[in-house]
Amino acid sequence: MKTILGLVLVLLALWGASSEAATSKVRELTQVQGVRDNELFGYGLVVGLSGTGDTERVFFTSQSMSGMLARLGIRVDAREIRSRNVAAVMVTARLPTFSRQGNRLDITVSSMGNARSLSGGTLLLTPLLAPDGQVYAVGQGAVQVGGFDVRRLGTEVAKNQTASGRVPSGAIIEKTFSPDLTTGPLVLGLKRADLATAVRIAAAIEKKYGEGSARALDPAAVQVNPPEAYKAQPLILLAELEQLEVEVNARARIVVNERTGTVVAGESVRLRPATIAHGGLQIAIAQSAIVSQPSPMARTGTTAVVPFAEVNASEGQGKAVPLPATASVEELAKALNTLGVTPRDLISILQALHAAGAIDADLEVM
Repeated sequence: MKTILGLVLVLLALWGASSEAATSKVRELTQVQGVRDNELFGYGLVVGLSGTGDTERVFFTSQSMSGMLARLGIRVDAREIRSRNVAAVMVTARLPTFSRQGNRLDITVSSMGNARSLSGGTLLLTPLLAPDGQVYAVGQGAVQVGGFDVRRLGTEVAKNQTASGRVPSGAIIEKTFSPDLTTGPLVLGLKRADLATAVRIAAAIEKKYGEGSARALDPAAVQVNPPEAYKAQPLILLAELEQLEVEVNARARIVVNERTGTVVAGESVRLRPATIAHGGLQIAIAQSAIVSQPSPMARTGTTAVVPFAEVNASEGQGKAVPLPATASVEELAKALNTLGVTPRDLISILQALHAAGAIDADLEVM
């Protein structure tokens, strides 16, 4: 646990070891405004369960079954339904951009009631709606669950989550979704807002299509004015824009995961001169029972067993370690490695250095 480089500090050289600046294609850095996936959702019933569905206490399941049977010409009072083979579920899917009628989507099915497992069930025909209230797809099919939940004679054996599952290619698109890109300028939204990167993207587009063909609106958006030859065919323009390469402005960032003790640092991280005094403080609390007896001359009192807590504290011999100003992640790792601390202590040190202004980077704690 003393070796930080091998066990704790995962170093990502974002720009590589060479002196040349790394470049990325525009398609990796941006997405076209208005060209995005859309979320769909719906309410349905999963049938064919082996006694693992909703109980009668979930009344909306009984109401849904009664309504479904009524549409098929069968009248059943919801209060008289007693079936554990049906579960009420929410169905969700993601509708990709430029989807065409007849294409299929994967759907996710999640229990809404107290069903133990959806394994072996079949999703009945379920309309899938977008936030605008229109039906864009319908789903139906066998539910696949990546686990099991078996209960027999008071014994339970379970693996993974069985109250949700998937139906691969279980939805059929009923309505074509294709945004219109010919009604004005195109706007490229940066996936990670950065002013320098936005300016470089606009400059690369102007270099290829001429002055005035693009401009950076803000750190998160670049406006593209299609040339006359591309106004009727914006997809051709987008295909060419995606292949442009620009220099990426990397942000100095350190990501800390306190649950696993992992630290990820980019090459742009810089450490200013600092001195750290680190010493480990260990506290142990042990509880035991002792017998308490009354005084021999006392006329009252009884013998009793009472708890007794013993606290021991010890502090390691910490020493002040000077850390020089570094110019690379490798030198930063070597400087921190001289402390010989554990992963948890390293996280505390990084947080203290950031609070003291000794680290030129954003610190993100997960």
